[in-house]
Amino acid sequence: MALLYTMAVRRVPLSVSECYIVHEIYNGENAQDQFEYELEKALEAQYKYIVIEPTRIGDETARWISVGNCLHKTAVLSGMACLLTPLALPSEYSHYVSLPAGMVSLACSTLYGISWQFDPCCKYQVEYDAYKLSRLPLHTLTSSTPVVLVRKDDVHRKRLHNTIALAALAYCVKKLYELYAL
Repeated sequence: MALLYTMAVRRVPLSVSECYIVHEIYNGENAQDQFEYELEKALEAQYKYIVIEPTRIGDETARWISVGNCLHKTAVLSGMACLLTPLALPSEYSHYVSLPAGMVSLACSTLYGISWQFDPCCKYQVEYDAYKLSRLPLHTLTSSTPVVLVRKDDVHRKRLHNTIALAALAYCVKKLYELYAL
């Protein structure tokens, strides 16, 4: 009984200020520009959920977010590989793995910082959770495959990959100095 009550409480629809829908309504020849403008305004307004009905702009946005996620994960994993390889391999061979991994981490972190850091889209992730999607007014849409974005705090993600990339850079500089200065 308590479980049903808590589920009923959680299934309360979202308020208008939490969700913005970019509707697929074609008014003239520059409709695509209008969709992009609406999406940009919704991102800047920092809505909790943004539903993108037009397929083309929704797919482009989802790909952009996926590439940013890939850069973030690559920066973290390659940075960890750089820092942990010297612990796992003999010292005479570890720099063959750790130096390239450190450079990849630094490159991905730099590219993320240049291309994604100031983009308002980097604060969003694509939502796939059916329970969370059921709270949204998706029944009012004409599209059967909208892209739903949810705003997430990415401060910790950025700190993590920047810290690991800087540590990998410090290790690479130290190791290169040891290899070539001595």
